[in-house]
Amino acid sequence: MSSILFTHSYFYRFDVKQWKTAQPYPPYGTMYAAALMRSLGYEVALFDTGLVASETEILPVLQKQKPKYLVIYDDGFNYLTKMCLTRMREAAFQMAQWGKEMECTVIVSSSDSTDHFEQYLQQGADFVLLGEGEMTLRELIHAIESGQADFDLIPGLAFLKHGKALRTAPRPVINQLDELPDPAWDLVDMEAYRQVWLRAHGQFTLNIATTRGCPYKCNWCAKPIYGNRYNSRSPERVAAEIELLIEQFGVRDFWMADDIFGLKPGWVQRFRDIVLQKNLKFTYKIQSRVDLLLKEDTIDALIASGLRQVWVGAESGSQKILDAMDKGTTVGEIFEATHLLKSKGVEVCFFLQFGYLGETATDIESTINMMETLLPHDIGVSVSYPLPGTKFYDKVHDLLGDKQNWTVSDDLALMYPSTFPAAYYKKLHRLVHKRFRLAQGKSAWQALKAGRPVQWRALFRMCYYAPAALIDTLMLKRIAHAA
Repeated sequence: MSSILFTHSYFYRFDVKQWKTAQPYPPYGTMYAAALMRSLGYEVALFDTGLVASETEILPVLQKQKPKYLVIYDDGFNYLTKMCLTRMREAAFQMAQWGKEMECTVIVSSSDSTDHFEQYLQQGADFVLLGEGEMTLRELIHAIESGQADFDLIPGLAFLKHGKALRTAPRPVINQLDELPDPAWDLVDMEAYRQVWLRAHGQFTLNIATTRGCPYKCNWCAKPIYGNRYNSRSPERVAAEIELLIEQFGVRDFWMADDIFGLKPGWVQRFRDIVLQKNLKFTYKIQSRVDLLLKEDTIDALIASGLRQVWVGAESGSQKILDAMDKGTTVGEIFEATHLLKSKGVEVCFFLQFGYLGETATDIESTINMMETLLPHDIGVSVSYPLPGTKFYDKVHDLLGDKQNWTVSDDLALMYPSTFPAAYYKKLHRLVHKRFRLAQGKSAWQALKAGRPVQWRALFRMCYYAPAALIDTLMLKRIAHAA
C-alpha cells in the first residue's frame, strides 16, 4: 500500500507564550487519522511539528521517506489550532509547497483550511478536507488509489477544478466514535514531551478526548470541524485508553480535551464506576459549563473518578454580556458552581473575555469584581475574536480591517471597533492578571493572620502587584479618556 506522511501545523516554539508555558500536547487528532489509515493497510509515519524549531525540519523527512501523500492534519481537539493563527497558516503553506515540489499529493485538514480552503489550494494543497476529516480522507485516498477520479462525489472535500475552487456537499459527522481505532500513540516521541513537562512542572500530563463537538450556541464560538453536534466515546473505551497510557508511559495526569466533558446523561457516573472497578489511579482536568456542573451528583461523580481541576467559560461578570453572547448561563450559576467545587477541593479556573459588543466600563469592572470575589485557581484572559461561521463574526464582518486572524495566541488584537480602542484591551489584559495576583496575595495575607497555611509565593507577589496594578489602572483611565 502507498505511504502517507502525516504532519500538522502547530509549532509550540512559534508561539512564545505557549512555549514558555511549557504544556505541549501530542497532536491527538492527527494521531487519530493516522491510526485509521494504518488500520486500512497503508504505511503511515508522523512528522510531529509540536516541539521542532522550524518548518525546514520536514525537508530531510520528505527526502528520505518519499511519501506518496503528505497529509497536513491539524489536531482539532487542541484549542490552539482552533484559533486559526496566521503564523501556523504560513507554516502549513510552506510545508504544502515543499510537498508538491517532491511530487506528493498534498491533503490538508484543519479549522483554518476549512474556513479558507481557497487559500490553501492556491498555496499547493491538492485537496482540503472540510470539517471532520477521517472518513473523507479514507474515501479520498481510496478513490485516488483505485483510479476513480470523480472527486465531486466525495462529501466534505475542496479541490481545484478547471482552475476554480470547488467544494462538495457537507459530510455528516461520525456518530459511532468507538468504531475508530485508538490514536497512534506509538508514532509520537513521548520522551520529548515528558522531558518538557518534567523540567517545567515536575509532572507529565497527556491529552485525550472523550467527545467531539458541542451542542451549545455561544455566538462567538467557532465550530468548523464538528459543528453543533455532540458525540461521545463510551466510558469503557476511554477508561481502556487511560489504562493503556498509564501502563505504557507511566502518566498519571490527563487533560480531557473535550469542549464540554461528560455532557451525555449518565456518562460521568458510568465512567466513575469503571475507573473504580479497574482501580485506576490518576487525576484529570476538564472544560465544562457551570450549569452542567450543578446537575444532580455530577461533581461528586467527577471527583470520584479523579477530577482535580475544572476550567469554566465564565466569560463575564455581567449578565447583560452573557445574554448578548447567547451563553445560556447566569452569573449566579458561576458563583454557585465555584463555591461548590471549591468546597469539595476542586481547582476552579475561569476563561474571561473582554471587548464584546456593547460592553461598558461597568461590565468590565463587574467581571473583575467577580474574579476577585470568587478567586479562581487560575484565569485565562482574552478579547472577543470573530471567526468565520459564527453569529458574532457576521455582526462585525463589515467592521473588520485587513487583519482578521491573530498571529499567535498572545496576539489578543481587537479587530473591530468596540467601546474602547485596541490599546485599552491590551492594557486591560495585563491589569486583570495583576489584580488577580493581587487578590491571591490578599487572600494569603488573610490566611496568615488567621493562622491558616499560607501560599507564600502569593504573599510575596502582592508587594509587586499592588503598585503595578495602580499604574496600569491610571494608564487605562488615560487611554479611555483620550478615546
